[in-house]
Amino acid sequence: MTSTAIPIGAHLIGGEWISTGTSTTTSINPARPDEPVGDHPVGDASTASDAVSAAVDAQKAWRDAGYKVRAAVLEKAAILFEERADELAMIGTLEEGKMLAEMRGEAMLSAETCRYQAGIIKMPTERIYPSGKPGETIRTLRAPLGVVGVVTPWNFPILIPVWKIAPALAAGNTVVWKTASNTPLVSVAIAKVFEDAGVPAGALNLILGPGSMGGAMIEDPRVDGVTFTGSVPVGFGIRDAVTARNGRVQLELGGHNPAIVFDDADLDLTVPLVVAGAMGSTGQKCTATRRVIAVGSVYDELVEKMSAAVTDLKIGDGLDPNASIGPIVAPRAHAEVTEGLEKAISQGAEVVATASAPDTSECFFAPTLLTGTTELDIWTEEVFGPISTVVKVDSEDEAFALANDTEFGLSASVFSTDMWRVDRAINTLEAGIIKINAPTTGSELHVPFGGEKASSGHAPREQGDTAHDFFTRTRSVYINPGTPNPYA
Repeated sequence: MTSTAIPIGAHLIGGEWISTGTSTTTSINPARPDEPVGDHPVGDASTASDAVSAAVDAQKAWRDAGYKVRAAVLEKAAILFEERADELAMIGTLEEGKMLAEMRGEAMLSAETCRYQAGIIKMPTERIYPSGKPGETIRTLRAPLGVVGVVTPWNFPILIPVWKIAPALAAGNTVVWKTASNTPLVSVAIAKVFEDAGVPAGALNLILGPGSMGGAMIEDPRVDGVTFTGSVPVGFGIRDAVTARNGRVQLELGGHNPAIVFDDADLDLTVPLVVAGAMGSTGQKCTATRRVIAVGSVYDELVEKMSAAVTDLKIGDGLDPNASIGPIVAPRAHAEVTEGLEKAISQGAEVVATASAPDTSECFFAPTLLTGTTELDIWTEEVFGPISTVVKVDSEDEAFALANDTEFGLSASVFSTDMWRVDRAINTLEAGIIKINAPTTGSELHVPFGGEKASSGHAPREQGDTAHDFFTRTRSVYINPGTPNPYA
């Protein structure tokens, strides 16, 4: 790590780092559970209330600071994310388990996100409309929501918080950030980046603690909007609580993403991409490939080549340069993935390939490839780990129908060189992200990100310029010249 001093294990409220709470708990390294990462305080409802109060008090000054000040802060944050990328990656890998190179990539993309959002707020945001009255001007302007609650997951502990916080701050909102309980210390380091970049006291507040503390923040009527990434049940609960007071909600929830492989696909290209989409980051991505639909005669060869690729995967500590996949984030999550696999096997799924996982931590899990039928629960229920199931269908019609036969609609992949089929796919698949000859995972930060059906809410998409559609209110303004000009 670098020598940057950070108040490890502290809430940030109103510009003060607060290391006390109702209790203290320890952040654990899932690859090396005998080596704790560090301690941090646990907050409660009063902690959340204090953070909201700080955000309310700071909002007017941050709004009135203007776009130049806010852009300069984000540009400075971009520089600091680059300078501290190694430090952030180390803390993130120790807490979450992801490969160090992947975590460093999150830090670098966070820098790019801040720089992009700083640029967006310098772009025109207003429109001029014609008026039926002589001399009148009609225009729109954007005003910040006010206080925004940000609730983030552990699987992208650097990037997802930044792609929510950066546009929220850019638009003139103040933020109360409830981070995931599994990754508190890297969150402290991220908040320190923004503080050192010049975000004023109270404009960004970080609270550490359980979901109940986040719930108290979400239910606070002073919070004007909430952006959340996580599970469907929690997301729907947030939706109900916030919309009941006419607040604004942005949800990014689960996915059960299909990859359709047609018989004209180049398997030398396809197999590494499908396996990466399914098993990369230990399968702990909402965009991970959970279902593989093999169309027609490609099935046998596809299963054979995917099996070989899965077997060759190297599982290990996120700090091991020879490993490609790390541990599952925590013992409880490991138990849930194991239960999902055992249930699939009991229902008739066939295990056709597994990698070799170390036994040095209970959080290591062997990536597993299954074959079976659509009757398996795992075919319809998301299991958040490195498991993917292959089924065979006979026709294009069946493939597209099966891909859409899910409550989710986040991402989907199609592997084919037939452009008529590709055109049909992009118009037929019910997914917010459609990839052609590419994995279901991965996105560009300047492109809208989000899904359909139960995968996302109805709010504007995250990332890109559409992020500001969520974090601002549009006002229509009618300007008349007033009394006649005496000099006319």
